[in-house]
Amino acid sequence: MSSSVAGPDCCGGLGNIDFRQADLCVMTWLLGYVDPSDPHFVVAVLTITFNPLFWNVVARWEQKTRKLSRAFGSPYLACYVLGGAILLLNVLRSHCFTEAMRSQPRVDSLDSPAVHGLGLALLAAGSVLVLSSFFALGFTGTFLGDYFGILKEARVTTFPFNILDNPMYWGSTANYLGWALINVQTDLGPWTIGC
Repeated sequence: MSSSVAGPDCCGGLGNIDFRQADLCVMTWLLGYVDPSDPHFVVAVLTITFNPLFWNVVARWEQKTRKLSRAFGSPYLACYVLGGAILLLNVLRSHCFTEAMRSQPRVDSLDSPAVHGLGLALLAAGSVLVLSSFFALGFTGTFLGDYFGILKEARVTTFPFNILDNPMYWGSTANYLGWALINVQTDLGPWTIGC
């Protein structure tokens, strides 16, 4: 095995793959359930992509320049403002996600009470992980306070951090998956939001 600056070239790398011979049956099947040209889908993908990009760029800019802390007169106030912006962006992302789900083709086999129950269970578990993470970290711990110089005295090791490394990410993922499964049903009763 040879070694180079880019790392070992196992099996010839991607250069040996003939993409013209790839079986696209799975992709064709998936595109029967997802319409990537739908404007709601496009906006949802953009908000899902933009949100973490925005808060990471702003937080890293703050860490290097401290301009937000100076502009707001306090690193705590600057962190609270960024946290508020993140929360508002998350509301927008959730709305766009919901609208995209409603505009996509339905999978009839998922329209059942069992799937609805699984969605509710995922929402419950995800909410427990997200909320307990927030309570363990506090506002500034959750919303990038470390980039503002606001540090915890010690690493948080209480629940849920004692069972998962990234409980807020896992909880958020469970929430979105649960929400998607709940919204598979065509009649959501009082939860239907008209836009």
